[in-house]
Amino acid sequence: MGESSTETQNTLDARQLIREVELNGPPPDLRSDTDNESLLTIYPELAAVSTLDIAVPVSEAGVPGRLYRAPGVASAGFVWVHGGAFIAGDLNMPEAHWVSLHLASQGISVLSLDYRKALHGMTYPEPSNDVLAGWLWALENVSEFGLETAEDLHLGGASAGAALTAALTGRLRDGAGKMPASLVLAYPLVHAKLPPISEELMAKIEGIPAELVFTPEFVREVNLNFAGSEDNFGDPHAFAGVGSLVGFPPVYIINSEADTLRASGELFAAQLEAAGVPVRVEIEPGSTHGHLDHPHSAPGRNSVHRMVRWLRERY
Repeated sequence: MGESSTETQNTLDARQLIREVELNGPPPDLRSDTDNESLLTIYPELAAVSTLDIAVPVSEAGVPGRLYRAPGVASAGFVWVHGGAFIAGDLNMPEAHWVSLHLASQGISVLSLDYRKALHGMTYPEPSNDVLAGWLWALENVSEFGLETAEDLHLGGASAGAALTAALTGRLRDGAGKMPASLVLAYPLVHAKLPPISEELMAKIEGIPAELVFTPEFVREVNLNFAGSEDNFGDPHAFAGVGSLVGFPPVYIINSEADTLRASGELFAAQLEAAGVPVRVEIEPGSTHGHLDHPHSAPGRNSVHRMVRWLRERY
């Protein structure tokens, strides 16, 4: 049976979005209260955090990164990777910058990482290699986090960043480097194809703006653009949800409540549990996809507090 007109349109919408970003770059953030100066004015406790931009060496170029440190002894270190459908996002977006500032203000040193986007023919494994390079840099430079050893160094990401860090954890388990103390995933998409959406979740997304409702067709096209080929849909180093999860460290998942991608986060939690991996999965009430990119919202603030608790409690 062929695709319906709606399914075809969802596929075309994804392709059009990718082409527009390739031609014109990501759309500008028109908000006036999420820049660094505004964040420090609204949340003065963040002013105590020091930042340092770095470039993590890789074979072709440097991976942009930003270190966040608060005065005093660090309780943990965290490598954090932003989202953006593999095609957008940067170190200045609130999901990267504000989250890192907040964690560092609570004594958790952060390396926020960027990566090459899946644009103009760039595909997997290059974005994954960039995140691997950043993680290996962190392991070799734990003193930059205020840590004596890497035993308290954690890894995590949001949305596409969650996909990259979850898959990287599998690469690390399979010999690419030391495993993180834990893995933190915010509204993750870790499957090549979106799992079935429950009736309960379908009810939650009623009335949600169309640009925040990601259909299976849209998700497939975005993932194909990242993977480069359907042959990589079965590669667990590209999509963690399609492979064995045995040997993963403890995992913390924060799902957005009204988000079709919650189907992936919930299935991943069940897969982790079946593999014997300690996992905590929570839903942020009243949230939609990308809520960590909204620092003045209750869901955004609640979720960064959740992350601090996890990283402090050592799961």
